[in-house]
Amino acid sequence: MTERRATQILHVLRSNFSIPRWADAPKDPFQVLITTVLSQATADRNTERAFRKLSRRFPITPKDLAGARVEEIEEAIRVAGLYRNKSKVIKELSRLILEKFGGSLDFIHSLPLEEARKTLIRLPGVGPKTADVVLIFCAGKPTLPIDTHVNRVSKRLELAPPKADYEGVREALQSLYSPKDYLPVHLLLISLGRRYCKARNPFCKSCPVNMLCPSRQVED
Repeated sequence: MTERRATQILHVLRSNFSIPRWADAPKDPFQVLITTVLSQATADRNTERAFRKLSRRFPITPKDLAGARVEEIEEAIRVAGLYRNKSKVIKELSRLILEKFGGSLDFIHSLPLEEARKTLIRLPGVGPKTADVVLIFCAGKPTLPIDTHVNRVSKRLELAPPKADYEGVREALQSLYSPKDYLPVHLLLISLGRRYCKARNPFCKSCPVNMLCPSRQVED
């Protein structure tokens, strides 16, 4: 029953939201990695502003950021919040990628998914979500990143257990959908969470999947 409802939910979401054009465009893994580090605990607009300022200051490469002074990185990314911690992570991350991998993350294309994932997670400031974002967007690996919107929405829709951790939600969603749908599911659940299924005061009445949602707060 859950599998059928999951399929219906995806169909409705595809009809109501579009997949951004940039989703399938080629991406540099290191730039995506830096963007994801900047995005931690901040709004998308702040992430974008911080990345633009950083890229105007330095080429976004391991060599250039490893050689930059922490204070210069801090100044560029201040708008992203937690800038002191993030600047140290960015510099150390860049240094390690330069030393261990010759300044390239191209290894993610050739390694099996789990090996590539574990290798990325061992880097400073890189958790499961950051690794999964890099792997699916840059290497097309079959993994489904769980951000705050995906976590909240999937639990309200009862596509994942209410107390599941990151891996529990990821495994639940991946068991319900085909690998070819992991990227659309990720992006569409984010769109649903941003527009309707907000953390507080969700717009259940106008939500396109309210009739498929066990948690809906509207009268039948």
